[in-house]
Amino acid sequence: MAVPCGGSLRDTWDRFFDRCSRFFPCLSDPARRSALCLKVALVVLHLIYVSILFIFDKDFIEKTKQQPWYTAIYLSLLVATLAQYFLTSNTSPGQPASSNNGSLVITVDADQLGRNLLGSNATSWTKVVMDMYPPGTSVRTWTCSYCNVVQPPRAKHCHDCDKCVLQFDHHCVWLGTCIGQNNHCRFWWYICEETALCLWTGILYISYLKSNITKAWWVDVIMILLLATLFVSLIFLVLLLLFHSYLIMTNQTTYELVRRRRIPYLRGIPERVYPFSQGVCRNLYNFCLARSTYYKMERLPTAQELEEKARPYTCLDALTCRCC
Repeated sequence: MAVPCGGSLRDTWDRFFDRCSRFFPCLSDPARRSALCLKVALVVLHLIYVSILFIFDKDFIEKTKQQPWYTAIYLSLLVATLAQYFLTSNTSPGQPASSNNGSLVITVDADQLGRNLLGSNATSWTKVVMDMYPPGTSVRTWTCSYCNVVQPPRAKHCHDCDKCVLQFDHHCVWLGTCIGQNNHCRFWWYICEETALCLWTGILYISYLKSNITKAWWVDVIMILLLATLFVSLIFLVLLLLFHSYLIMTNQTTYELVRRRRIPYLRGIPERVYPFSQGVCRNLYNFCLARSTYYKMERLPTAQELEEKARPYTCLDALTCRCC
């Protein structure tokens, strides 16, 4: 019986990866293999966009000779963007302590006192986590059914990574990892650098087309197609950057914003009330600067604190910097 072409090609790739997995064990896992292919594709895509400029844009080459610092800054941004990409993808998003091995590797800062639980047992972990919730809450309510970990507020189990993540934001396919408490800041900087790189590259492509639009039609077609793809990517990146900037200033996550009505401890809170927000300035400080070796948990606000957050702003609040 004849084997379909698609099946034959798939079998060929499977045999190829099976042989490669003998030397590179990471290729034996389909999920890690897909993530690796995406990373290689992203690097190749960046190199294609930059190489086209050096191959066809004579004005850019001439400018490089006259002003080498200009091209050096551009290439430095390219290297920094790719480095930030790999740094973010290889950074742990932050995981709750495993109840299986009893090893607690985070710092709990529920009452702003900075209590350390390094080396404590799972019983201490459970007690501290339950202090984050209102009195009378059952442990079973917040125990993950997949990895048997008592989840603190804002934690969620990721089915793609098969682990619980502190302050879960989303699972990024391009990075091949979850975005959580420990790598959200790096993720924002990666988006920022990628946006700047796309904008700069787009300006260089437009400059080329203005000067050489009628010289070689097939080159113009390639440049226009690449520029159109770049423009779509730039719109997506700008929107993503603005969206995550809004989340940072209000101390929210994508999961909390999208699934707010499905999260039990957020269900009864009004839409315009941000329970974990401490003001724009404090949120930015905690996100960008107040990072430590350990992780931080945030307790649920009391009813009195929620009532205070729900109170409308007045002119006096603006003068006293209540929003900050």
